[in-house]
Amino acid sequence: MTNRSLSAVFTAVLLASAAFPAAAEPVFNRIASFAVADNMPDGVDPKAPTSSEIITATADGNTLVYSDSPMRAVGFIDITDAKAPKAAGTVVFEGEPTSVAVVGGKALVAVNTRESFVKPSGLLATVDIATRKTGATCDLGGQPDSIAINRDGTLAAIAIENERDEDLNDGALPQLPAGDLVILSLKDGVPDCATVKRVALTGLAEIGGDDPEPEFVSFNGQDEIALTLQENNHIVIIDAKSGTVKGHFSAGAVDLKNIDTKKDGAISFTGKKDGQKREPDAVNWLDDNRLVVANEGDYEGGSRGFTIFDKTGKVLYESGPSFEHAIAAIGHYPDKRNSKGVEPEGLEAATFGDDNLFFVLAERASIVGVYKDTGAEPELLQLLPSGIGPEGAVAIPARNLFVTANETDLVEDGGARSHVMIYERAEGVAAYPQIRSADKDGLPVGFGALSGLAADKDEPGKLFAVSDSVYSSDPAIFTIDATQSPALITDKLTITRDGAPAQKLDIEGIASDGEGGFWLASEGNADKLFANALLRVNKKGEIKKEIAIPAELRAGETRFGFEGITSVGEGDDMVLWMAVQREWKDDDKGFVKLVSYKPSTEEWGAVRYPLEQAGKGWVGLSEITVNGDYAYVIERDNLIGKEAKLKKLYRVALSDLKPAKLGEALPVIKKEEVRDFIPDLKALNGYVVDKVEGFTIDAAGNGYVVTDNDGVDGSSGETLFFGIGPMNAM
Repeated sequence: MTNRSLSAVFTAVLLASAAFPAAAEPVFNRIASFAVADNMPDGVDPKAPTSSEIITATADGNTLVYSDSPMRAVGFIDITDAKAPKAAGTVVFEGEPTSVAVVGGKALVAVNTRESFVKPSGLLATVDIATRKTGATCDLGGQPDSIAINRDGTLAAIAIENERDEDLNDGALPQLPAGDLVILSLKDGVPDCATVKRVALTGLAEIGGDDPEPEFVSFNGQDEIALTLQENNHIVIIDAKSGTVKGHFSAGAVDLKNIDTKKDGAISFTGKKDGQKREPDAVNWLDDNRLVVANEGDYEGGSRGFTIFDKTGKVLYESGPSFEHAIAAIGHYPDKRNSKGVEPEGLEAATFGDDNLFFVLAERASIVGVYKDTGAEPELLQLLPSGIGPEGAVAIPARNLFVTANETDLVEDGGARSHVMIYERAEGVAAYPQIRSADKDGLPVGFGALSGLAADKDEPGKLFAVSDSVYSSDPAIFTIDATQSPALITDKLTITRDGAPAQKLDIEGIASDGEGGFWLASEGNADKLFANALLRVNKKGEIKKEIAIPAELRAGETRFGFEGITSVGEGDDMVLWMAVQREWKDDDKGFVKLVSYKPSTEEWGAVRYPLEQAGKGWVGLSEITVNGDYAYVIERDNLIGKEAKLKKLYRVALSDLKPAKLGEALPVIKKEEVRDFIPDLKALNGYVVDKVEGFTIDAAGNGYVVTDNDGVDGSSGETLFFGIGPMNAM
């Protein structure tokens, strides 16, 4: 089988969809998101962490059931109306639910009750879905992980992991007791504890053979079980009826080229890793002979992609880094957490219409890859935006639905909650991504954390964006063709100082200098040794001038500094205007500065801008751009999801922008609301994101908006890029 990169194929698919939207091929689009915190048990602190990990559905596809480890519960979601999911309660256990499966009217829940790593224990609990009552339980004799049910609902298999203590001896194997596999019979969805078979797995793997670490289990149509031993880098095939091992093989290793191997604030696909062990997590049968594994890694490996084997262990297809290349091309590559790349972890497979599909969940990138199983090299159809850390998924083909469970809950950091997200397959055009990058020398142009926009003054749809301090080792200006759908990043220009990528910058704003170069605004943060400053770069990206703010401004500055830059006039009459994000020490509460600088005379000035009243968080400015008779600013709170209230575009008449000298009383300007962005941010049916940071108006008078995805760090990684039409109509 070929191992060529799929990133070029993905680009071609996107170009074709943009060129021929009338083809109306079936695509998945997100239709709803459900915050797991909305389904908390009674009496629990609403700020307590939650999680949705393994997820399944009832036979009619109307109820979702998911495991929630922090809550020690399984949760239920009513999706009778899939576009309006409703909380349907929880069942709490005396232990940690690790996995859940549904048989008829019963939910089977694997529960970890261990006393310690060396005294593992667990049980299999039965929950009646209609009454939410817990019934019979079976002692599993160890700490369970994955559970699976065979096709006719007569057998259950549970991987007994007995996981290692990663703090003991650096997590090295062996750490006994060894894990194994439990198989038992089911009758009307109820387990028969007397039928338990234990399948010993010791002595099979070359790595840690006396300490197997079972991870994920899957049945095919012949009642054969595929079981991954993740840390052992091994796969076992078991006859479920007899409980005997039919075969086993090493998952092997991959030589990886063109990968990013450093957490250095730059996305660079120039590294390599030879002999990288696959260490598969999830496994799913594609048919009775072929299985696909997600190579997350956990112990010594992780090969960043997925592999298709036959059940003898023959490699039929290896994705290599192609999956993460496609992910990088839509801005979801996690440079800050990239030791194992995008970390493919979860899998699902199902037939939708005439198409056999499988879904690969990338935990660190918060993306789901939708692949068509061709019997040979799979075809990448789509990349779906998920919540943070997709862990589990379930396909519901009878309703044309696909659902992800996203485990990460950032409530303690004021971030997004764990979400369950629902997608529907229908004829149409994929709504995501809204922006992507072209390949350069056969590799994707990695991007993220887009924090400011500017427009070419002559060419409609030609825009420029900058990335912020997330990519401090490779600050860049991106050229965007907004006439395409999705918008296309056509070029990347690295900002340099003395011939090397410029350091200690946090670029938050960009404006044309009228001579083919740019003015840039760098936001100060003393903790990171960044300074609020203005930079002038030429068309090659070389910094030709650095202008520090004067002492009068510096005395009051905080880390919430320049968030945008724009210009008024030309030549010697040009005046630059910068938006300061939040109140500085010398500002009255509720007012921020718009700061002016005239390059020809080196004069500084400012006016005061009145902020809307803050709610639970803070309110500040994110952008400023001048067009016609107005200066437009983005004003927003720092809240997300249901808490988000203020994400708006305002404008100020240029005639009111009359700066006073620094040190004098600053005039207060008047503002006018132009657009509320919250409906735009809800259009893709995810949670409302925090950082609406870029806005500009192109040469044809059309407005464009971009959000900052924080470089996929503490974020779903979604970059929203959208036009809002002619500004003269607003």
